[in-house]
Amino acid sequence: MPAMTQQVRTTPLYDAHVRFGGRMVDFAGWSMPIQFAGIKEEHLHTRNACSLFDVSHMGRIRLRGADVLPLLERICTRNLSQAEVGRSYYTHLCRYDGGILDDVIVSRFEEYWGVVCNASNRDKIVSWIRAHASNTNTTLTDETEVTAMIALQGPKTLEVAAGMVDADVANIKRYGFRVFEFMGMPITVYRSGYTGEDGFEVVVPSGMVSLLLPKLLGTPENPHAIVRPAGLGARDTLRIEAGMPLYGHELSEDWDSLTARQGWCVDLTKEFIGAEPMRALKESGLPRKLVGLRLEGRRIARQHTEVFRGGQTVGRVTSGTLSPTLGTSIAMAFITSEHATVGTAVEIVVGSKRVTAEVVNLPFYKRA
Repeated sequence: MPAMTQQVRTTPLYDAHVRFGGRMVDFAGWSMPIQFAGIKEEHLHTRNACSLFDVSHMGRIRLRGADVLPLLERICTRNLSQAEVGRSYYTHLCRYDGGILDDVIVSRFEEYWGVVCNASNRDKIVSWIRAHASNTNTTLTDETEVTAMIALQGPKTLEVAAGMVDADVANIKRYGFRVFEFMGMPITVYRSGYTGEDGFEVVVPSGMVSLLLPKLLGTPENPHAIVRPAGLGARDTLRIEAGMPLYGHELSEDWDSLTARQGWCVDLTKEFIGAEPMRALKESGLPRKLVGLRLEGRRIARQHTEVFRGGQTVGRVTSGTLSPTLGTSIAMAFITSEHATVGTAVEIVVGSKRVTAEVVNLPFYKRA
C-alpha cells in the first residue's frame, strides 16, 4: 500500500496570493508565497514603504483558567509574574536540558493569555503545554485555523493602519496590543513584527479576510497606493539584516537560549524548565556564541557552511544572504567563543572559493 501524504494546508489569504501572482511553496505543511514581484523588490519596499505578509501559518493558542500564570512561569524562560494587560512578551520554551523547543510571543489579555508559536513547532508546543497543564485549572484552545494573522511592516505602516480603524493606533507601544472593532467584528492589533521595521500584526476571524484584504491591498488591476504583498523570501532577508533568530537556524533543541544570544529573555533567578543547565552554562562560560559575519564579495554563505580560522573549523553558518539594503554578503554563525570577538578575521568556503569574512556586531541593520 502506498504511503499516505499529508495534504498541504492553505491560509485564509491563499486565494489572494494566487490572484496577486504569488509563487507558492510548501512551508511547514502550509502553502505559502515565497515571493510576488521578487525578493529584492519586496525587501526594499518594506524598508521604504509598507508590505503585507501572511503569517497565518503561525500557531495561535488561547489559555484560560486560574493556573495559567503559574503554568507559563514554569515553562517560559521569561519572568511573566508582572505581565501587564495589553502587553506581549518574547520568550523561549525549553526542554529540561535547556534545548530550545520554540521561541514564542506570550500576550496578556484581560481574561486570558495568548501564545503565538512557529508553524513548524505548533503540534509540539500544543502537546508540551497540554502535558504541563494537566491536573491544573487551565483550558487550551488552538485557534490557528479559525483565525488569520497578517503583518504590515515598514515605515509607512502607521499611515496605512491609521486609516483602517477609528482609533489612534500610534498610541500602541512596541510589543503592546489593543482589541478594536472593525466592520462590526473584533480584531487584535499588535505593534510587533519580524523585519526590523515598525509595524503591526493583526489577528482577525478567518471570515473577515475577504472584507479586509481589498482595503489593504486593493486588487491586482488597481493595487493599493502604498501596500504591496511580500512573501517568505523577503521576510527571511529582512530578519537576517535585523539579526533576528529563526527556529531551525539560530534556534534549535540542540542548543540553549544563552548560546543563541537570547539571554535577555531569560530570567535565571526564577525556576523554569531548563533553568538549571543554563545556570551551569553561564557559570562555566559559553563555549560558542552567535555572531554576525560580513563577507568579502557577493557570494552567499548558506546554512551549515563551515567557518575556518588558521585552517581549523571554528564554527558553522546558521543563516546567510546578500543584503538588499547594505549591498554586501552577510551571515550569522555559531563560532567558538575565543574567535567570536568583533573584528576577528575568518574564512568560509563558498562553492569552490575560500572567502574572507569579519566578525561584526549584530544587527547588521537598524532603522533610524
